[in-house]
Amino acid sequence: MDSRTKEDFLNGQLLLIDKPLGWSSFQAVNKIKWAIRKKFELKKIKIGHAGTLDPLATGLLLICTGKFTKTINELQGQPKEYTGTITLGATTPSFDLETEVDQIFPIDHITPELIRDTLPQFIGEIEQRPPVFSALKKDGKRLYEYAREGKEVAIKTRKVTLFEFESTQVDLPNIKFRAVCSKGTYIRSLAHDLGQVLGSGAHLSELRRTKIGDYNVNNALDPSIFGENLLGKWDNP
Repeated sequence: MDSRTKEDFLNGQLLLIDKPLGWSSFQAVNKIKWAIRKKFELKKIKIGHAGTLDPLATGLLLICTGKFTKTINELQGQPKEYTGTITLGATTPSFDLETEVDQIFPIDHITPELIRDTLPQFIGEIEQRPPVFSALKKDGKRLYEYAREGKEVAIKTRKVTLFEFESTQVDLPNIKFRAVCSKGTYIRSLAHDLGQVLGSGAHLSELRRTKIGDYNVNNALDPSIFGENLLGKWDNP
């Protein structure tokens, strides 16, 4: 049984959560908040996450409670590690599977050697254009709202840093990869840009966040069973 008290959660806890596929980050936070409030009969408690994950992504979400919410900005700034799959030969407007394929490209010229030689081009500080299907705001409105209305919006590039980018398995048209990057990097945009450089088009078909700084998803808990673990066992992150 969890030995932490109401005061522990109010004073501040850092929870490592493994966000399931299909959940929004907001849903995961709400699930944790509900469990804590129910357990300790609290009317309210400060709680927030350090870095959004798209619903189609899984993996590490750092959730802070109480006074630890003041550390969110610091946690967000730490490097992040992702694994996933990039699918060559097709593009989508969202750069992932949120939208349907809009263009098909040949991949006959693609070889594992070409992929291995191309990936290092992205390592270092790069200019990246965020996806139009993203939660970034322009003129007080989120970009995905413009996109869903079919409106074209000029999106500025921004500097991000890729510390590592490697293929872990090539089974065309799919490339399994691992990437370590700075805050603000869109892996969807990275997949799209890789497709452009390879001349084959590409989109992100699978994504998992495995690390934020020194925090590892291997030590994280599924939020759907958080309530049960709060009443039973819970391993401190």
